[in-house]
Amino acid sequence: MENQLTAVVTGTSGFVGSHLVDLLLEKNYKVRCIVRKTSNLRWLKGKNVEIHTCELTDKEGLRKIFNGADYIYHVAGVVKSKKPEGYFKGNVETTRTLLEVALEFKDKIKRFLIVSSQTASGPSPLNNPVTEEAACKPITTYGRSKLAQEELAKAYMNKLRITICRAAAVYGERDTEIFIFFKTFSKGLMTSIGLNDKQVSLIHVADLVRGLYLAATSEKSINQTYFITSEKYYTWKEVGDVTSNVMNKKPLKVKVPHFIVFIIAAIAQFFSMFSSKAATLNIEKGRDITQPAWISDYKKAYNDFGFKQEISLEEGIKRTVNWYKEMKWL
Repeated sequence: MENQLTAVVTGTSGFVGSHLVDLLLEKNYKVRCIVRKTSNLRWLKGKNVEIHTCELTDKEGLRKIFNGADYIYHVAGVVKSKKPEGYFKGNVETTRTLLEVALEFKDKIKRFLIVSSQTASGPSPLNNPVTEEAACKPITTYGRSKLAQEELAKAYMNKLRITICRAAAVYGERDTEIFIFFKTFSKGLMTSIGLNDKQVSLIHVADLVRGLYLAATSEKSINQTYFITSEKYYTWKEVGDVTSNVMNKKPLKVKVPHFIVFIIAAIAQFFSMFSSKAATLNIEKGRDITQPAWISDYKKAYNDFGFKQEISLEEGIKRTVNWYKEMKWL
């Protein structure tokens, strides 16, 4: 096909990246997947994609992959690191290399889309979703590295057509992070953080990747930043009630006071010093999950390219739980 468009996607072996690949294939794109030698390719098996094993710091390798591409979707990132440098190397320096190589093909590349996160802007007050215009106040090293990534991208906006999308908390099929919530739930336990209910924007992965696609293909979104987020925001009690209905389980509900969260986080952080892996829960993560609200506003994305949440919490949780059961994860 003469007019078939080509998209390059980083982070394709991961949760969001693999779903984006599926959507692009559905839209009849030629998809080039950038993976690492160590990547598990289980979500890409048997799909009509080009697999390129290449580090995101390898300019020579990237040049070959970018040649002839119409769209670059930069999904890959570092969410866990033992040292602050790990976040900045994995989220900022790799992005710098990708942008420098993309510049060499700037006449051909229609859009360079960067997947960021609400952590770049920081938490929100209760009942008051944060907007794209709000001043950014990240509270973790990961958040600061994502903000630095956004700032770097802005420096290239006069030379490349760039769009930044900040994802809300995302869940869905293939996810291993929020999976822990469903796993403990299926064993009859639901823990919630703090004594007061928290608010969260939650988006199903199928909605998120559709938002990324709409953002990348809209003329209005050139050199803009958007939250790709749910129209509604939820309390963990609501999430628990919906999960309870879907799984037909009434779990024991345990509220964990903030000080206990920080004690557990400190212990986990201490023991991770003796391990090669970073702790999933550390003191920074403790600060992150004890915030009253992580909610963001969907209106700018809706006004500019018609994006809004299509998958309700009920439907999303049903799809996710059914998939976990099918895969024998639950």
